[in-house]
Amino acid sequence: MYDAMMAETIGFTGHGGDVIEGYLARPLGPGPFGSVVVIHHMPGYDAPTKEITRKFAANGYAALCPNLYTREAPGASPDDAAATARARGGVPDDRLVGDVGGAASYLRSMPASNGKVGVIGYCSGGRQAFLAACSLPLDAAVDCYGAFVVGTPPEGMPLKVGPIVHLAENLSCPLLGLFGAEDQHPSPEQTAELEKELTALGKTYDFHTYEGAGHAFFAVDRPAYRPEAANDGWQRIWEWFGRYLAG
Repeated sequence: MYDAMMAETIGFTGHGGDVIEGYLARPLGPGPFGSVVVIHHMPGYDAPTKEITRKFAANGYAALCPNLYTREAPGASPDDAAATARARGGVPDDRLVGDVGGAASYLRSMPASNGKVGVIGYCSGGRQAFLAACSLPLDAAVDCYGAFVVGTPPEGMPLKVGPIVHLAENLSCPLLGLFGAEDQHPSPEQTAELEKELTALGKTYDFHTYEGAGHAFFAVDRPAYRPEAANDGWQRIWEWFGRYLAG
């Protein structure tokens, strides 16, 4: 099998017709390939997230990570852009849906696409992955410890978002959820509430909670990293996307 990929910064059309910066990584074989929109965490469009995007390409998927802070801080460092976005309460939900929808359209238009697109997000991006999957026609979704799908941010937290569990009836695709038992945002009680709602609605989903892991356990550059949980989580991601996106 030909083993090569390309990764580059591109522009694509997002919400409201705005041109959004994005990081695209794709295999260089003939395909066809499934595709993934990678939604970055609150710290921003940073090097670790770009590494995750390349990881998808190395495993046979075209992947596009939109810079959700393009409008707030064009050309700024990830830290400065994230600080600006936090000060404004985060990314508005309708804009997020428009940007992810634009990324999904870009991926579907690529010559080697098989037409199937999934979404994955981490932290705030996990909530946004759920939001996108309830707002757009997608083929698979992964929520990695997405906070405030259920519940609201505590007082003093800059993120200005509300719960979106009521959107679960519109979930367009199978959902994989990966969570930490020691996390508070979302807490195990909140993920159980979401699971109960998905069960009542007859949705296809699979949730897994890791003992000994808290928030951000996938983040290899942070003290929260838990190798055993992260490695198992990646295996579940490959199996999930392999089932619903590959081929």
